[in-house]
Amino acid sequence: IRVIKTPENEIMLDATGRKNGRGAYICADPGVFAWQEKQGLERSLKTAIPQEVYESLEKEMSTLA
Repeated sequence: IRVIKTPENEIMLDATGRKNGRGAYICADPGVFAWQEKQGLERSLKTAIPQEVYESLEKEMSTLA
């Protein structure tokens, strides 16, 4: 699953893989949020990611599975 940071600094899932923005790919496994502890997603997107965004991404990922 692709996660992007848009030019407006929004963090969102990109199910199509075609939206504009800085992207990072993560596994669809809900356990992927162990990345949060390592701040891997933050490093990839070059921005701090609030906890609320992680929660919304997790909810969105559960609907795709």
